[in-house]
Formats: sequence, structure tokens, C-alpha cells
Amino acid sequence: MGFRHAHIYDVYRKATEHPGIEIVAACEEDGETREGIISSGSADITHETFRAMLDVDCDAVAVGDYYGKRGSILIESMKRGKHVIGDKPLCTGLDELDQIEKLSKEKNLSVGCQLDMRCSGNFLKLRELILNGDIGEVHAISFNGQHPLNYGSRPNWYFEEGKHCGTINDIAIHAVDFLPWATGMKITSINAARNWNASLPEVPFFLDSAQMMLTMENGCGVLGDVSYLTPTAAGYSLPQYWRVNVWGQKGMLETSATEDGVLMYSSDVKDVQRMESSEPMNGAYLDAFVNEINGERDVFLSTDEVLMASRTALMVQRAADEGMTNVVVS
Repeated sequence: MGFRHAHIYDVYRKATEHPGIEIVAACEEDGETREGIISSGSADITHETFRAMLDVDCDAVAVGDYYGKRGSILIESMKRGKHVIGDKPLCTGLDELDQIEKLSKEKNLSVGCQLDMRCSGNFLKLRELILNGDIGEVHAISFNGQHPLNYGSRPNWYFEEGKHCGTINDIAIHAVDFLPWATGMKITSINAARNWNASLPEVPFFLDSAQMMLTMENGCGVLGDVSYLTPTAAGYSLPQYWRVNVWGQKGMLETSATEDGVLMYSSDVKDVQRMESSEPMNGAYLDAFVNEINGERDVFLSTDEVLMASRTALMVQRAADEGMTNVVVS
């Protein structure tokens, strides 16, 4: 349901190739988007309304509509007894997430999300080194998730009120999912967060820049920036794209989405060591969703982890919107 963000095509393509999945219906309600999909042949659209599509017999619904619409689609699907998987973010309000979590528990439904930072070879290696204790106890982390805004070529709905609903919820969800998974520690508090319009006077309500300060359960401090300030021409090629630095008791690790492996600086080794990245696990988020539906409990990405990452991102977004500080994450 919904193809108004390009990320959903990764789910669609992987679903067509997955031995445990059969796509039985696809819907796009926006007429212009639907006509573009049909003319390009990028998906086989079978329905023009979500209500009609829900009458098709199915086990699960995947959602890729604009952000502000996703929560209501997930909730209605779950009320009908369907498992759900979405592009991130799943929804734009904590009240919606509360309903999604309640329905998941009451109806024993799985909730998946396209949190594919976990699938990257560099970040898998970063996690392995941290959990192996190569740099000792982790004391500080910084991440830079800046993106190019691509104003004029991004879908217009990004810049329509009530449809995007927050840069932190949009981007930082990857970090607040990955960091607990990579360190084995929960994020326990939101010390401060801020979002503001730095470079888009054409759309004053769109807060294109965002930063945050978080604390993890051992006192580890986290600083993050997920602003839409990357130069457009550079796109996603800059070495700073999803750069993560981790400082520990015995050394430091550094990598990014564009780095060749992971750099390790050890307290007892003078020269930097370049650690080869792990084998990527492309599509593991979808495999985990199917495996959990089929009864497996120990999966790559669980419903509980998806819901926790979504809750944390929404809480950081709220802290930025309302100027809240030292908020306990629960």
C-alpha cells in the first residue's frame, strides 16, 4: 500500500524474489503517482483504493505512502488481523505507535521496518568489533546522518504540511535502532534535541536541520546530526554520509556508509588498522519479518526492536519540537 517514497521499491523487489512471499495486490491512491508507476512498469498496481485492496485475502501489508499517512494504514491493516511492514518511519505520532504496539500484542502480529543500516557490511563489522570488546567499554559516540535535500526533485509531499512531520523521525530512527543493537546498551535519556529551518526559506515550516544529545545506559554520551545540509551535487557520496565514531576504554572505531571497511585506533597500537567489512546482509530486515511471522523468536530484527526504535525516534522528535530536555526514554 503506497509507493510515494522510493524506499518501498526495495521491499517490493525483494518480495518478488522471496521464496516465502507472494504479492497478491498493490495499491496507490494518488492518481499522478499511480499513472507514473503504470507507465514505467515499476510495480503491478491492482487497486486504486486502500479499502478495496484490504478485501483481498492476504497475511501481511507493506506500507510506503507519505509519512503522515502511514500510521493510519498500519493500524487499519492490523485491525483486520494483518502483519505489517513499513518503510521508516512507521508513523509520525506516539499515539499512533501506542495503537500499533497494542494491536501487535493483542493480535500477535509482527511489525517489520526497513531498518537497513543493520544490513551494511561496514556497520556489521563495527558491531562485531564493539561486542568483541576490541575497544573496551564504549564511552562516547557521534554520528552524522546528513542527507542532501534535493529540493525540487524530492516528492512534493515532503514540503506539504502534515505529510513529512519531522527530520529526526525521518532519519535518526536508523541511528537509534543501530546503536543499541551494536553496543548491547539501551538509550536511556534524551538530554537535548533541536530542529530548525536553516536553508529552506521557501518552505519555512520544514525544519531541515536537526541535532541531538543522548545518553546510553552506562553513561555513554551520543551526539548526532541528521540535517538535510549535504551539498546536492555530492549526493550520497561524501565520506561523512552516515559516519559513525565510537570511543571506548581501549581505542576508537570509525566508519561510514562510503568508507572502505572500519578504521580502528587502539591504545596499544600506534598505526591505524583497517578492518575489512563484513559480508552485507541485504534484505535481512524482510527475512526477519517473514521468519518472525513463521514462529521464529531469535530474528535479525524483531517487532520489539522495531517498536523501540520507532518510539525513541518519536520521543527525540517531540523533544526537539517542544524544547524538552533530560527526557527519560521508556
